[in-house]
Amino acid sequence: MGRVSCKVVVLTGAARGQGAAEVEALTREGATVVATDVLDGEGVLHLDVRSPTEWAALAQTVRERYGRVDALVNNAGVAARERLPHVSLDVWQRTFDINVTGPMLGIQALVPLMGPGSSIVNVCSVAAMSGHAAAAYTASKWALRGLTRTASLELGGRGIRVNAVMPGLIETPMMANASPAFAAAALAEIPLGRIGTTADIAPLLVYLVSDESAYVNGAELVVDGGLTAHVSHKRIADATSG
Repeated sequence: MGRVSCKVVVLTGAARGQGAAEVEALTREGATVVATDVLDGEGVLHLDVRSPTEWAALAQTVRERYGRVDALVNNAGVAARERLPHVSLDVWQRTFDINVTGPMLGIQALVPLMGPGSSIVNVCSVAAMSGHAAAAYTASKWALRGLTRTASLELGGRGIRVNAVMPGLIETPMMANASPAFAAAALAEIPLGRIGTTADIAPLLVYLVSDESAYVNGAELVVDGGLTAHVSHKRIADATSG
């Protein structure tokens, strides 16, 4: 028996990178994972997390197939690297729509299918632990951190746990779009001396979905090699701008 055997888990942003690793880890430990993404892929249901209609359709599909949801992993997210004062409104709105509104809509749609002992995990970022120079991304992740705290209070009475995972610099397609200068400057600030991998994050998701974390609620779990223990994010941004 795996650590999450018989649990039905809905996971967004599952087509590649960190999401795909989380699907693999949860499946390996016995979960039935409903993998979703705006990107089409084998075994992945289409879901634009910005759409209440698509969330409602997903909830209906899960209800008909399984009758319940044991965990929701809000993993989908986008980067936005514009710095103040040069932040375009369309980028700002899209970032919040995906990074904040998406998880909120997921909670609204799936909580009616969740019973006591269920778990919600919001994949946040170390950008929500201190000030970062990327304005829209940082603000959206702070908002997601706040949503996590609020949800942990509101849903705790139902026995539903809500926690946040705060990854640091992880080798994913999102990270691949960053400049080599950014990666080099950031790497110099990580005490463990390496960029993280998806294998550093996925086991924590298994733990938070499993009954092993039955008394963990409202937590913010940082996985960053020690980056936020000391780092100046503005110094990294300044070293790589231009």
